[in-house]
Amino acid sequence: MRNNLSSQITLTRIPERYYKPENMYEYSVLTRFEKIPTHIYTSMDEGSAALAAEIADAIEERNKDNKNLVIALPGGRSPHSLFNHLIKIHKERELSFKNVIVFLLYEFYPLVNEANSNLSQIEEAFLNHVDIPEENIFYPDGFMNKNDIYDFCRKYEEQIRDCGGIDYMLLGIGLAGTIGFNSAGTSQSSRTHFVLMDNTSRKESAQMFSSIENVPAGVITMGLGTIMDARKIVLMTWGESKSSIIKMTIEGAATDAIPSTCLQHHADARVIADLSSAYNLTRISHPWLVSNCEWDNKLIRRAIVWLCQQTGKPILKLTNKDYSEHGLGELLAVYGSAYNVNIRIFNDIQHTITGWPGGKPNADDSNRPERAKPYPKKIIVFSPHPDDDVISMGGTFRRLCDQHHDVHVAYQTSGNIAVGDEEVIRYCEYLCDVCAKYSPKNPQVASKAEEIIRYLRYEKTDDGTPERPDVLFMKGTIRREEARHASRYSGLKDENIHFLDLPFYESGLVKKKPLGEKDIAIVKELLLEVKPDEMFVAGDLADPHGTHKVCLDAVLAAIDEVKDQQWMKNCRVWMYRGAWAEWEMDHIEMAVPISPEELRHKRNAILKHQSQAESAPFLGDDERLFWQRAEDRNRATAEIYKQLGLASYEAIEAFVRYIPIN
Repeated sequence: MRNNLSSQITLTRIPERYYKPENMYEYSVLTRFEKIPTHIYTSMDEGSAALAAEIADAIEERNKDNKNLVIALPGGRSPHSLFNHLIKIHKERELSFKNVIVFLLYEFYPLVNEANSNLSQIEEAFLNHVDIPEENIFYPDGFMNKNDIYDFCRKYEEQIRDCGGIDYMLLGIGLAGTIGFNSAGTSQSSRTHFVLMDNTSRKESAQMFSSIENVPAGVITMGLGTIMDARKIVLMTWGESKSSIIKMTIEGAATDAIPSTCLQHHADARVIADLSSAYNLTRISHPWLVSNCEWDNKLIRRAIVWLCQQTGKPILKLTNKDYSEHGLGELLAVYGSAYNVNIRIFNDIQHTITGWPGGKPNADDSNRPERAKPYPKKIIVFSPHPDDDVISMGGTFRRLCDQHHDVHVAYQTSGNIAVGDEEVIRYCEYLCDVCAKYSPKNPQVASKAEEIIRYLRYEKTDDGTPERPDVLFMKGTIRREEARHASRYSGLKDENIHFLDLPFYESGLVKKKPLGEKDIAIVKELLLEVKPDEMFVAGDLADPHGTHKVCLDAVLAAIDEVKDQQWMKNCRVWMYRGAWAEWEMDHIEMAVPISPEELRHKRNAILKHQSQAESAPFLGDDERLFWQRAEDRNRATAEIYKQLGLASYEAIEAFVRYIPIN
């Protein structure tokens, strides 16, 4: 059973020579815009394995001489894959970590309970699985008296010096370029200190604390000066969400506004990235600026869209001079003239547009994204959470129903942890009123509702333990009924609404269980029941750890098991994106125009999910509400099509086709 197929999805074929050059000459040419040595790997797992092997070798060398290796560990999710590989090496090679000394990069302050501490997270993920002596682990105390912080920070620096300094400084990076929670304006000579978290950092930390309200005010963190004193610095970065800040960190100017750019001044700092997080680097995204290219249709399309943005011209107005002056003369040599390239790419993009996402019956489909037959089609829309369907493809969803296809929706998780306690209290109070009116002699339901209200108002503590099953049931029921209401509004029949409640999600905590055989079996059962002609799945690849990725892996694993059946061979799978970002133009294979009226219907469907409005615990680092994000994204996609010289639409939802992996 292959349950990590999403990591093998390569939307753009990146030639290996761009990120694994054959020699130093090629490396120097390709990286001439990069100011920090950067090693790019095809996946997070591959990059983590390489770094783990390097650290393990360093530990082994120190063990031979009975010397210590001092490592600074960050928190968050960036190092977890590295930790897994180090644990594996420890067990398989019987490598002792007894000579390793660990300093935690930071700790949240003030802490209310130990379970949410950075130390607790790192213990669970790494320290409890290797033989580092307890006396070799140093960390800030998130519970100390505030009057002791200054003395502690001074002593922490002394402890680092007494251990001979830090050999390996391992770092993650925040979306604003923070390292160790050192935010914009932090002095490059700063030492271990207490810092109030900026708003972006608080939002990034919210998932560890259930909601942003529970995030501590600040952190005790090593300063930039402490970080820069380390002998080696390794910045780990995974996932598409980090690609913009990584480009600024590596290729941008060194500035106090982006603390991570200080690494440009370190003699032995480097970045380890997967292809997704390195995507915006020039050698990956715009290779024509640094090298000869291996041109394929997607790369040509990306280059032309970029050229249109640089010149402010639509595709059909680009000239030979435009190509030559912007480093794309190579395309003129291949195709003879700007006109030939322009026509080819214009037609290519034009053919992505269709008002018939399920295929237009009795029509020539040779230049259409989806086949005309069969009609009507059996279609499954997989939605990771109970609102991703309408947020991400609500217009297409309604269009498929209006065009009389047999549409099913499968909500993969209950979404129960993303409901605020106040929502449960409101529904329980309603339940008490109903019971008092219509069932006064049967107090069981009202008693349970009152018990839940009492617990949420007066007894619940944020101690890191799983949520109570009865509260999770109430939260899951709220989301289920909101989803049912939104699906009906979009035109779906009740019997075609499926709640899968995949077990991996039901931990009662933000941290989920690993994807298992039961999860995949549930998805597979639905596929065998419906035998769809077309599927839509959430293709969010930005977060290598998130629920969307796990849900995608569940569907892809189920598809992998049935791919040899005839109905599956005739089924097309389309990937949509979430509320935050759209597919880039070079990837889009189907673009569904949305009229103003359809966009209004989409907004109304999103608004049926009342618990996910302003009170939702995990709104992320974007202040806009979900319907606003969705509309802005869809309008932005339509605007790009317009700027390229194609038809002007109110909004567009975009999709990329998934081809099952052999």
